[in-house]
Amino acid sequence: MKSDTKKRLMWILWPSFLIAAILEMVVFAFVDPQDLHWMHRTLDIGPKAAYSAGFFFFWAATSLSGALTTLLSMSPFEVNRCPTPACERPDTCQVQKK
Repeated sequence: MKSDTKKRLMWILWPSFLIAAILEMVVFAFVDPQDLHWMHRTLDIGPKAAYSAGFFFFWAATSLSGALTTLLSMSPFEVNRCPTPACERPDTCQVQKK
C-alpha cells in the first residue's frame, strides 16, 4: 500500500473513530439498549452487543462521509493518473503532464 493511501486512510478512519465514540456516548446517554425495537419487535440482545453494534454503525457512517469528502477533494490529475509504472502501462493509459 502506498504512503498516500495510508495517509488518506488515517485521515478518514481516525477522525471517524473519535466522532463515533462521541456519538456512542451521546446516543446511549438517552437510549436504553433494552428498549430498542426493530420491525415492531423488541431486540433480544445484550447491552454490550447493542453498544458494539451502535459504535460500529456510527464508525462506518462517519467513515463513509470522510471517504466521500476525501474523494471529492482529489484533483482531476490524481483521479485520472495511471496506477501502473511507466514500463508496464498499456497503450490506453496516457501519461498526463502536471
